[in-house]
Amino acid sequence: MRVLTLSLTAAAAMALATPALAQTSEPNTAPATPAPDAPADTSRVTVGIGVATLPDYEGADSNSITPGAVAIGKVKGFDFFTRGTQLYVNLIPNAGGVGINYELGVIGGVRLDRTNRVDNAQVRALGKLDTAYELGGYVGIGKTGVITSDYDTVTARVAFVHDVSGAYDSYVITPQLNYTTPLSYTTLVSLGASADYVGKGYGRTYFGVTPIGALSSGLRVYDIDDSGFKRVNLSFFALQSLSGDLRRGFGVGAGVLYGKMLGKYKDSPIVSDVGDADQWAGAVGLTYTF
Repeated sequence: MRVLTLSLTAAAAMALATPALAQTSEPNTAPATPAPDAPADTSRVTVGIGVATLPDYEGADSNSITPGAVAIGKVKGFDFFTRGTQLYVNLIPNAGGVGINYELGVIGGVRLDRTNRVDNAQVRALGKLDTAYELGGYVGIGKTGVITSDYDTVTARVAFVHDVSGAYDSYVITPQLNYTTPLSYTTLVSLGASADYVGKGYGRTYFGVTPIGALSSGLRVYDIDDSGFKRVNLSFFALQSLSGDLRRGFGVGAGVLYGKMLGKYKDSPIVSDVGDADQWAGAVGLTYTF
């Protein structure tokens, strides 16, 4: 089962916005000042389930419906969130509130592209791929209190993961930029942009066609012999609280993501001949924050 694409946008959005909101009291009141011997506990966790429409494989021209889940939170000052099928954990505690926050974290995840049946018969004839297990890390910097209020946040980060299972035996570098703002205590929106720079092992595994693969699929032989930018993404996400407060209770979220395949990856026969360089995904889900 592919993980809900909602996690691609919602995780980053809520992970950025919730810490700032968590520092506040009710609307139009001053934040409470904790006693010196009783520091405020800003721990907060959001979980979500829903459904998404996702490309059948990266570069496909058709989508399928899949269920999935997302988790975002902050425990004792340490942020974590899911992004796709990856888990990010920040090792630098974040006190929240207005100002600069730094990120230095670890990433663990799996890559499931073409590990199950795909609809396109020619791509299916290339055979299933092995699940890739990835480990890595990320660095970033964020600023809370930017444009609209003390609670909007802009964050820039760069993530690096490497396949440790031998499935594609290479790496992915992902620069990311997110802007998130709560419009009220019940509504939050987020805009995101990212790109993927991949090593040659990644390109050969997911976008190459070997001579044997060409014979079995009817696709032309295609090889990628160096690294490069594979894809750029733009996303939009909105979250509406059902409880009257984004910091607690149920909510409903919806997001859309557009991806554009680039260069030699766009020219692969699994994209240019039987797929599509324009990649769309959407998701809707129910969240609960506690």
